[in-house]
Amino acid sequence: MSRFECVPNFSEGRDPAKVARIADAAREVPGVTVLDVESDPAHHRSVISLVGEGEALLDAAFRMMKVATATIDLTQHHGEHPRMGATDVVPFIPLGTSTMADAVRLAERLGERVAKELGIPVYLYGAAARRPERADLAKVREGQFEGLRDAIGTDPARAPDFGPAKIHPTAGAVAIGARPVLIAYNAYLTTPDVAIAKRIAKAVRARDGGLPEVKALGFEIPERKRAQVSMNLTDYRTTPIHRALEAVRREAQRYGVGVEESEIVGLVPEDALFDAAEYYLQLHSFHRDAVLERQVREVDANSRTESLAQFTDRLAARTPTPGGGSASAAAAALGAALGEMVLAYSIDPKNPADDRAAVQRRLTDGRRRMLELVEEDARAYESVRSARKGRKEKPGDATADAAYLTALRGAVAVPLETARLATDLSVALESVRTRTKTALASDFVSAIALFRAATEGALANVAINLDDLKAAGVPTAEVESEVARLRPGG
Repeated sequence: MSRFECVPNFSEGRDPAKVARIADAAREVPGVTVLDVESDPAHHRSVISLVGEGEALLDAAFRMMKVATATIDLTQHHGEHPRMGATDVVPFIPLGTSTMADAVRLAERLGERVAKELGIPVYLYGAAARRPERADLAKVREGQFEGLRDAIGTDPARAPDFGPAKIHPTAGAVAIGARPVLIAYNAYLTTPDVAIAKRIAKAVRARDGGLPEVKALGFEIPERKRAQVSMNLTDYRTTPIHRALEAVRREAQRYGVGVEESEIVGLVPEDALFDAAEYYLQLHSFHRDAVLERQVREVDANSRTESLAQFTDRLAARTPTPGGGSASAAAAALGAALGEMVLAYSIDPKNPADDRAAVQRRLTDGRRRMLELVEEDARAYESVRSARKGRKEKPGDATADAAYLTALRGAVAVPLETARLATDLSVALESVRTRTKTALASDFVSAIALFRAATEGALANVAINLDDLKAAGVPTAEVESEVARLRPGG
């Protein structure tokens, strides 16, 4: 299944009971994990980080928004952070082998549901934006709740993408979108003078000629008697945390102040912290595989993975699983591994920014996901067999029928992900074909052939289960369209 992070921001940071109710709404959804809840009283805002599969995550986000709509009144809300909605922003972030296009589809589907069921106007932003200017969240939120309330029905440029051209009286509007991983990073100055913080923010943010991929604002934090430079690092590989911090320090020195401390809001990729560690420790030729915990995780992963001989023995046995879907995922894992090897020999280790290195990382993530899909496919088929048995034992039972349809959908979704991922990895590898070593041409061709075989085998498994879904009266046109697109030559 495709995995995503979702990080909705809610305009409530002072009532822990309300924040807990919102977070608990997501915890009720199977397959979704609440990773982190952070509230800031000065900003009057909470950031909740979730992770899960697409469908479940979409449902969790909607349930949280429903609670927020019922409990937050923006007419009584005042905080440092700009806001236009009770649920202010809901971004979907693709993880591992999930694609930005998948995240955009989730954003669009959530937007339609929120507009229809909650009556809240929805603006698509980031990669999901339907108007170029709405790629920038700040432009979408311009004027905040009060300004948008006055403009939404009269200014065509402020018309929402979904829902009424009328703001919800207490819940406002919401921005829903798709984006890469973002780091929310704040620096506290050794002064309460917010004017200084605002000047520093202007100097470091991208839109005013500062650091690329950095958004920044200056705030006053009264309870700490400090001014804060609040930053969003929208691409930490372009501008890492340490570079942003040093830029703030340099600007602060101009005004005779310093940085007292800093904080990260929400979750952060470990590589971003390693970047900062390498910079401040001045590490020479440091390799991240030297990190103890990474080595332990690798050992743990290897200890849980059976040998190829053991897998093929299981595949050869007179048992229903593993079957063709598992074999397809295994073939794709082999293709990814071969592609990784080809790129390992083709990339200059002194140039980690080479775009071939990004393809290599995608192949690594894809290989790991394919190994998971080997077992997920077997479990999905076993679920179908069990559900069929349940229907036989209880003919006409609504619960048994529903369990059967759920199992069938899973048996379609798993091989469809295998086919989708195998295709994506093949396209990524093909994009660098001309810049791989010619001595490894046969390995390259073998990798592409394995991806092709994986796609065809997985789609055959999708087709079998689609027939059963059709027979049960379930609409399948959307999946059939994707199968046609993924089929070689389609």
